[in-house]
Amino acid sequence: MNPESLARLRNLAAGQQLKLRHPDAVREVGELDINKRMRYALELADREMGRDRIYFDLFKSPDGWIVEKITLPPSLSEPIPRALLVDALGIADAFLLAVLDQNFARAKEFVNSATVSDASLAGLCILFEEGHYKLRAEKPLRATLQKDQLTTFLANVVTSDGTPAAQFGITLRKYQIDGPWVIDELNLDQLLSDYATRIAGGDVFYTPLIKNPTGGDTLVLYFDFDTNELTPRTKRQLSIVAQLLKTDTQKKLNLSGHTDSLGSRAYNQQLSKQRALAVRDFLVVCGVNPNQIITAAKGLSEPRRPNVTTTGQDDPEGRRANRRTEIYLDF
Repeated sequence: MNPESLARLRNLAAGQQLKLRHPDAVREVGELDINKRMRYALELADREMGRDRIYFDLFKSPDGWIVEKITLPPSLSEPIPRALLVDALGIADAFLLAVLDQNFARAKEFVNSATVSDASLAGLCILFEEGHYKLRAEKPLRATLQKDQLTTFLANVVTSDGTPAAQFGITLRKYQIDGPWVIDELNLDQLLSDYATRIAGGDVFYTPLIKNPTGGDTLVLYFDFDTNELTPRTKRQLSIVAQLLKTDTQKKLNLSGHTDSLGSRAYNQQLSKQRALAVRDFLVVCGVNPNQIITAAKGLSEPRRPNVTTTGQDDPEGRRANRRTEIYLDF
């Protein structure tokens, strides 16, 4: 640690500015080097976000773990950076903290928008909020691949009571050797599966992301049988989408309403329209400009799953997945 930083640390301690957050004053961030180097954060209370943690990088020497580096928060006279540490782990950690804070705009600053869609980001925010997930206290980010311009982590999540839940993959890339690290890919398959299992129940299907036939991910909301009423869970999900839209009033949103196959084609066409309009109207109540929203009624014409089994019997599970409104983010 250089003399200047050491002097700043002493001043913080002497000035009683090192009041620790309670609980969880010490947070394990993750691995810098597989099984060799770790990073921890000392979480400070009563301080502005961005000036509220001290990072410790630890190295595993033959004699045990030693502190290799200490990174202090910026002083009051310094601007708050986008991320205090700009290596791959620092960017991944800053991204996840933004997601946990439901700060879509900030989370987006750390990704390559050409490869990580807004739908994926919004879906991840929904998963954490609705699934009541949090990062595992021990080894929350585990490095699985480390190269000069490519790094991958497994993010380990648990439920609110600490029960192990799932993992999801984060890939970071440098497009130039001296360029910044950006999040280039999110693999949410395990997390989506765990979420669907935990939320399952009743007559509504749940998974916030589905694959778009034209590529990428699409947000999706589901409905009870023969209704266009939004559930409390759907409203919470839409509030996240509304935050996303309000970050840029030039963005467009395409809503398509869908139904299962029970009932006449004409009835389902009207019901699908009502479902798309119900989503639009709620977003407008949330403050979204109605001119940003385009709606379409698809009726029963585009099922995501078969409405009947291979033997021709009614398939309630398949029909649950088809009663939906899909949200295409045209950004």
